[in-house]
Amino acid sequence: MRHILLLFILLGLAYADTEFAEPKPSIDNPRHIVFSVTDDSSHAINHVLSSANNVLKFYGPENVEMEIVAYSGGIRMLLKRDHKVAERVQTLMMYDVTFIACGNTMRTKNIKKEQLIDGVEIVTAGIVEMIERVKEGWIYIKP
Repeated sequence: MRHILLLFILLGLAYADTEFAEPKPSIDNPRHIVFSVTDDSSHAINHVLSSANNVLKFYGPENVEMEIVAYSGGIRMLLKRDHKVAERVQTLMMYDVTFIACGNTMRTKNIKKEQLIDGVEIVTAGIVEMIERVKEGWIYIKP
């Protein structure tokens, strides 16, 4: 009998719901989340896109303000030439996720604006964009 009771307690702990910190996420008080992508590997890019999607599903897109900043090798994620990745990026854009390309990286790698997925914003320096978001209180996630 004790074993059965212990099993129910353990199962209850394993499936506990996440408790929201105050204030709870809402349309008026969304979670502000910024991801960075610096690695050009397919694994790194897909991991960030999947993580962003999971966050949106959990909170609801109306309760999240999200930016994904790509610099260094991660700029590859924002190029039109990779159709599968471009499709995932455009889908997240439909949920108001902002994608940002680093102008310094673009200049270094000779990437033109026309090579980027439509709707991608360009800033002078991706790392500075990250610093400013964190300074404003955004949650920085580097999967």
